Amino acid sequence: MVVTTNAIVFSSIKYAEADLIVSCFTESSGLKSYLLRSVLKSRKGKVRASYFQPLTQLEITAVHRNKGTLERIREVKLIEPYKSLHTNVIKGTVVMFLAELLKTCIQEEEPNPPLFEYLQQSLVWLDSHDSIANFHILFLLKLSAYLGFYPDESTLDKKYFNLEEGLFEDFPGGMTSEEGPHVEAFKGFFGIDFDALTRIKLAKTERSDVLNLILLYYKLHLQAYKNPKSLLVLNQLFN
Repeated sequence: MVVTTNAIVFSSIKYAEADLIVSCFTESSGLKSYLLRSVLKSRKGKVRASYFQPLTQLEITAVHRNKGTLERIREVKLIEPYKSLHTNVIKGTVVMFLAELLKTCIQEEEPNPPLFEYLQQSLVWLDSHDSIANFHILFLLKLSAYLGFYPDESTLDKKYFNLEEGLFEDFPGGMTSEEGPHVEAFKGFFGIDFDALTRIKLAKTERSDVLNLILLYYKLHLQAYKNPKSLLVLNQLFN
């Protein structure tokens, strides 16, 4: 079946001498993997390797056989030319981190229009703003709503964050409850949009602790979770 759909690139891996295996989150079919033959040798043509940088937004025309094998892409068009995501060092590191995490979090080969729209809009915001030190934390918090485990914010006034249950409590609820400055800082990300991020002031250790908290939350709620390899580089940049 030939499909034309918007897609967001999660990863591209060199295969053999001139091929790429590309993982994309598509608007029509969820997560899909494609084999692009000889694309590393081709400088012309309708499919170029330069289109497949992490989190690039594309319109693709592809053949989907839906048999669990690698699919084929016939044509590619850039639909959201980024100004800074792949040229700014800090944004580029955030992109690598988010792309790794998204590939772990999103495994379904089925459409999810609200999630796709959220990713599109968030990436455009990141590309067009400069104060982004806390972007990845709010991005992950909001993403958890689309993945089905957003914390219960009606309990924000309570001291302990029970990571396993996804709520705040007056008393520790077992081994997965945490309290302290990083939990209080985490609460500041609830109920805001990306434009309000400049109001959140975090020291480098606080930011790292809040990020580790939400990554632990993800680990407890996602069976396929893997710690992103780019996490160390991300922490070094923002610290």
